[in-house]
Amino acid sequence: VQLQASGGGLVQAGGSLRLSCAVSSSISGINMGWYRQAPGKQRELVARIGSGGITNYADSVKGRFTISRDNAKNTVYLQMNSLKPEDTAVYYCTAPYGPTWRWGQGTQVTVSS
Repeated sequence: VQLQASGGGLVQAGGSLRLSCAVSSSISGINMGWYRQAPGKQRELVARIGSGGITNYADSVKGRFTISRDNAKNTVYLQMNSLKPEDTAVYYCTAPYGPTWRWGQGTQVTVSS
């Protein structure tokens, strides 16, 4: 199973980006998540979405980010609004297939002040 994240880029503070994570296998019934890792920091959970659509978010992104899924396209999205410089990080999508969590290669998000 491969996960391909895309949609990152350079944006000014207050701007928006939409990340996509395309999965090479079906995501139906699979919980999906987005994590991020800033330079010198540990990887942290940003948002996750259950197979039934229930979502939860890190406190730092609540009200600004929205995770969604399209099972027909085997794709998970992360809509990021009102971006802040502290959102700068490499963003990774992840999902459990079998006994292990699979990770995409990451997409860089840089927010300038």
